[in-house]
Amino acid sequence: MRSAIIVFLSMCFCTSCDAVKTDKDSVKKEVHTLLVNWHQAATDANFENYFGAMDSLSVFIGTAAEEVWTKAQFQAFSKPYFDKGKAWSFETLERNVSVSDTGNFVWFDELLKTWMGTCRGSGVLEKTGGVWKIKQYVLSVPIPNADIQAVIAIKNKED
Repeated sequence: MRSAIIVFLSMCFCTSCDAVKTDKDSVKKEVHTLLVNWHQAATDANFENYFGAMDSLSVFIGTAAEEVWTKAQFQAFSKPYFDKGKAWSFETLERNVSVSDTGNFVWFDELLKTWMGTCRGSGVLEKTGGVWKIKQYVLSVPIPNADIQAVIAIKNKED
């Protein structure tokens, strides 16, 4: 009898571990889809869908030091581009998504093909009320280590 209980408990434990793994995989797929659709909304100049994916308190951090925008500020900056029917186009080259133990937060990094060349995006999403929203997004330009001294020289003129 004791052996049967141990086997039963072991099976329950293994099954619950699989459920957690499956759940995290499912979360990663949901987030991947959201981010693909978010980038596509910019490509399509769909203002409502693009900003609808962002939390009301979200922050967008751009490539320039002064580009730290609240959602409202980023909407005001971006609206003229969307209104002209041409915002920007980012094609995902690679994406890594990590999921919190609770499954309500994710953080990610991605490499993107853009008009600036390869860029890196990273961010945080939160799921509230069953809906994922982007809380923070950071767009940066990765610099090859071999070129960093030249970039530092250019930055020193501006900093």
